[in-house]
Amino acid sequence: MKHTTSFLAALAVGALTATVAASETELTVYTAVEAEDLARYAETFSQSYPDIKINWVRDSTGIITAKLLAERDNPQADVVWGLAATSLLLLKSEGMLEPYAPAGVENLDPKFVDGDNPPSWVGMDAWVAAVCYNTVEAEKAGLKPPTSWQDLTDPMYKDQVIMPNPNSSGTGFLDVSSWLQLFGEEGGWQYMDALHENIARYTHSGSKPCKLAAAGEIPIGISFAFRGAKSKADGAPLEIIVPSEGVGWDMEATAIVAGTANLEAAQKLVDFSVTKEANMMYNVGYAVVAYPGIAKPVEHFPEGLLDAMIDNDFEFAANNRAAILKEWQSRYDGKSEAK
Repeated sequence: MKHTTSFLAALAVGALTATVAASETELTVYTAVEAEDLARYAETFSQSYPDIKINWVRDSTGIITAKLLAERDNPQADVVWGLAATSLLLLKSEGMLEPYAPAGVENLDPKFVDGDNPPSWVGMDAWVAAVCYNTVEAEKAGLKPPTSWQDLTDPMYKDQVIMPNPNSSGTGFLDVSSWLQLFGEEGGWQYMDALHENIARYTHSGSKPCKLAAAGEIPIGISFAFRGAKSKADGAPLEIIVPSEGVGWDMEATAIVAGTANLEAAQKLVDFSVTKEANMMYNVGYAVVAYPGIAKPVEHFPEGLLDAMIDNDFEFAANNRAAILKEWQSRYDGKSEAK
């Protein structure tokens, strides 16, 4: 009898395990979210939805975008969580996104939501360009702090500036697309020609130029304000400069990949992405989030940054992305670091 009871108990445990395994859904999620933030997001989502296992695929914006486009005819991802809105607009134009109105989407600032009904993507937060200026290294090199984008073309900054490659980095692309909007197409390329003379190298990460400036490896890194604020909070001798002409910006946004076999689980993740709880997490590193009234001041964010955000033409950036990147590569790629 004892052996029979043990056997039945083992069967019950085995059946329960099989039921749990059968009920667990796996999602493949492509993301360009900073690794340090992704771990926090993933843990919080898993606590709310333990029956959904997520296989995260993380890389820079340009690489994730290129990967999605390459897989257009055989999608491997179920959800894109935390990719530039300009990239998602491009994917939408290719018919690669599944429209979905997540529960609570009406609570978001409308500029963070795709205009179609139902929307093809929803925004999370915005990141904004800025210049990270190492005051210690700049003084050693006899530099004066720039106040504008045009200042960075001054010959005194030769080999003292690092910026992201727009083919790899969403930050790099928002810089380039914003310069083309600020200075016009001809003036934008003329500006980048002059800036190129002072560039030491182009990185494949948007945060790396600021990290390198924070570490004292270069006086000036063109990056984004959130990274500068974090590095300054950690004690780096940085001044975060907002160029006077205005600064480019983009949104991290989320979308479901069309054709996913795990639509219900994908919808749960997108539902979670627009919650107040999720937006509070975004605000740890971003001063601008999609849910109004959530954002609290981020330590060391430069004054006037939000007012300096340009009236970004996302459609222009998305529709001209391929041509812009091709032209940029033909002119400047020789200074890009090895991948």
